[in-house]
Amino acid sequence: METRFTVGNADFEKSSAKVVIISETAKLFRIFFVPLHRKSKKRMEIKTAEFTLSAPTVGMCPQDTKPEYAFIGRSNVGKSSLINMLTNNRRLAKTSSTPGKTLLINHFIINKEWYLVDLPGYGYAKRSKKETEKLDQMIRGYILQRQQLVNVFVLVDVRLEPQKIDLDFIEWLGLSSVPFAIVFTKADKLTPNKANQAVEAYKKKLLETWEELPPTFLTSSEKKEGRDEILQYIDDINKELKG
Repeated sequence: METRFTVGNADFEKSSAKVVIISETAKLFRIFFVPLHRKSKKRMEIKTAEFTLSAPTVGMCPQDTKPEYAFIGRSNVGKSSLINMLTNNRRLAKTSSTPGKTLLINHFIINKEWYLVDLPGYGYAKRSKKETEKLDQMIRGYILQRQQLVNVFVLVDVRLEPQKIDLDFIEWLGLSSVPFAIVFTKADKLTPNKANQAVEAYKKKLLETWEELPPTFLTSSEKKEGRDEILQYIDDINKELKG
């Protein structure tokens, strides 16, 4: 069944059999995501975090079998800051006041065991049509073709109402049977009560389409909130993959 999602302008072709496919995707959560009762008691320690390479296409990504965890979101969602917070390295991913700077598939090897992958952001209006199409092809190619990809972390600004481009991208992942989790960023910009209310409102919006919700994380790069939970999640999946 054909679906289409264009990262630059949210050109998404939906299917009349959406509910059936979404239901099947929801079942995948119980296959790919580690059950809560299997959570490791030992916190993951980031000993090393090193840049490996930047690839313009999925075919030029590292020739390795280690699991990969990709991070993606709208431009200016705070992706670089989140990556630096997770790895405890302020200089690992380049931050910029100008959105849309990530233009390649950036691989970082963590603890010599798994890859953190920084994907280009979507929804940056100032990109040319040609550049938007190129990035769209790069992102879709990596997500759909990269066998080492274990999970996609979709970053969402917790301060904003649910945005169509984010919802469409999330639905595209579901229709494509790609395991993912949602990371709400910039929680420090709201009071704890307001941030939690925003997350619950987002979940309610998702339930209009989804039968089962993906894992969610509330984070603040400034206060390092959500760091342990995301790393714990990755660690549990890695242990699950190792058997």
